[in-house]
Amino acid sequence: MHASQGKSAGLGLALVSAFAFGGSGVAAKPLIEAGLDPLHVVWLRVAGAALVMLPVAWRHRDLVRRKPALLAGFGLLAVAGVQGFYFASISRIPVGVALLIEYLAPALVLGWVRFVQRRPVTRRAALGVVLAVGGLACVVQVWSGLGFDLLGLLLAVAAACCQVGYFVLSDQGSDEAEQADPIGVIAYGLLVGALVLTVIARPWEMDATVLGGTADLNGTGVPAWLLLGWIVLIATVLAYATGVVSVRRLSPQVAGVVACLEAVIATVLAWVLLGEHLAPPQIIGGAVVLVGAFIAQSATPKAPTGVVAGSAEGTAQANAAGERRLSVERSAN
Repeated sequence: MHASQGKSAGLGLALVSAFAFGGSGVAAKPLIEAGLDPLHVVWLRVAGAALVMLPVAWRHRDLVRRKPALLAGFGLLAVAGVQGFYFASISRIPVGVALLIEYLAPALVLGWVRFVQRRPVTRRAALGVVLAVGGLACVVQVWSGLGFDLLGLLLAVAAACCQVGYFVLSDQGSDEAEQADPIGVIAYGLLVGALVLTVIARPWEMDATVLGGTADLNGTGVPAWLLLGWIVLIATVLAYATGVVSVRRLSPQVAGVVACLEAVIATVLAWVLLGEHLAPPQIIGGAVVLVGAFIAQSATPKAPTGVVAGSAEGTAQANAAGERRLSVERSAN
């Protein structure tokens, strides 16, 4: 009975996390269109969330000594890299398309494992990659010569590459007896990301008057500070926290299925709130991308043969590794 209740609660938390992450781009794009530079929006998001998570960072201050490389990698890649490139991409291409491109991360991880580490992968994982790439071709409409801004597409791919960098890093030491607490890693990752973005974004050059005005949400004026509050408190702090707790109550594989809803939620919200309509072939292609990403994520090794799955978990060696992966898998969000 208690186990069933725990799973139900975990599923609810996973849905909350997917919704929160999925709404980040929808809230950020009006701020960008109102005059804020994408990097300034990212800095506001990360710095604000870092301040909220300071008590958590203090509680896990031993991580600075135990896992400095992991914290630096999280901050540089999963926070500064992913979110910076993602927000830059949505300033040029639709939110749903940018997020779907990020679901190429499992395919890119597979390529890293197969061609860089030179390790065999399962056929199921390879099938997932083929489906994801084929679906993406429909989303970007390759038959019409790429109907979207090429730079915007490249920025979204860069965000996916940053995710891969963290996935590879997070797999290091996943079999250790004393593993890093994922919430503590998130807190320090946000702090590191805020420091890095402060140097890159130069927030002192930001047009802060935009935050005192309104932003256009598909014809409706919305206070800019309200959108920023959503990005910091809901799309970052709440999204990360509920995502991590949900994985502790569910298996990483089940939580990964729910995570795929983030792209659907982001696309629907962008359709309703921003008027970003996708053509039928793009919708079908998006569904294929999600199916392929799920197959690649859920593929597991065949016993102790050394064959690895091409998943965003890296090697799926332990649930703890999956927990850390899922906590950042949707950071572009």
